[in-house]
Amino acid sequence: MKRLRYLHLTALAFAASAGPGLPSPANAQTFSSSYTSTAPKECRMIGKPSELDGSTTRVCPGKAGLVVLISEDDLRETVSVGRNRATAAKEPAAQSWFGPFNSTTNTVEWRAADGKPFAIIQRWHIADNSDPDKEGRPTAKPMLAVTRLPPGDVCHVAYIDAQANTNPNELARKAADDLARKFECGKDEVKVIGETGRASTMAKR
Repeated sequence: MKRLRYLHLTALAFAASAGPGLPSPANAQTFSSSYTSTAPKECRMIGKPSELDGSTTRVCPGKAGLVVLISEDDLRETVSVGRNRATAAKEPAAQSWFGPFNSTTNTVEWRAADGKPFAIIQRWHIADNSDPDKEGRPTAKPMLAVTRLPPGDVCHVAYIDAQANTNPNELARKAADDLARKFECGKDEVKVIGETGRASTMAKR
């Protein structure tokens, strides 16, 4: 009996020393990343490219029953996520345009807690007209965008300048883990994480 009482008191002391801010093992979450592709060959094209402006729309497979909707118009892309094309097209992310010409890479990183995706991370290239190359074309500046997923609205949460920071992927994952699930689209402001660079500055405009 004395030994059981000792063990009980020891457990209580350990719990008190851990402090209220630390999660217990039972409440700890496991974060993970997995990847999908938005390359045209992996996606379903909607209609034919417009002959006037080259606009395209494609639906790409995602995770957990979600799809990724990529729309391009006038050399600018939007990326949204939903259960299907129709729901993805209604999300705030589907209306989130950057002013300069831009494009995304084909890899989408899905950030998940205990296997349930709650955010995506994707690399964007933002055209910088103030920094032309030798042929006079704008130089593309890299940036990572964190986008929150359902339940709730789908919208941009954070931008990480991939040129100004030496660890943009780590910063993006931490931003997703810390901010995405409690972010309120239309109310909270998209945050620039880490050092501010040319890409994140242009995106915030």
